Amino acid sequence: MFKKSLFVGVTAGILSGVASIIFTGVYKEITFVDFSPVVNATNLIGACMFGCVLASIGFWGLMKVTPKYGEIIFNFLFTILTFASILGPIGYKFPLDFNEEITMYFPFLAITLHFFPALIWFAVKPIFIK
Repeated sequence: MFKKSLFVGVTAGILSGVASIIFTGVYKEITFVDFSPVVNATNLIGACMFGCVLASIGFWGLMKVTPKYGEIIFNFLFTILTFASILGPIGYKFPLDFNEEITMYFPFLAITLHFFPALIWFAVKPIFIK
């Protein structure tokens, strides 16, 4: 069960990292703002991998502790933590001399990117863990 759970985390991390890079590129083209001083591909893939693998380990642990209700508890916790994680980008204060366009458009980009790991983890999990 641990190997399957870890495989779900790695797969979801890679897919959500790729989706994040694609979304960042599309958002960059729409807004005509270069977000490279704040976000790059390495950071996106690393954050997505970390979040998804950590979620998979948490899922495995909850399923070991409470096999009957572990999945329900995990789904609630993962969803709540995903929503709580957007408080960071909302409250982040850029320096006053920072690029004005980035400070205006970055919160929407960051908030959207925070949901990719959870969405893709929830989509990939039923494929590998029945």
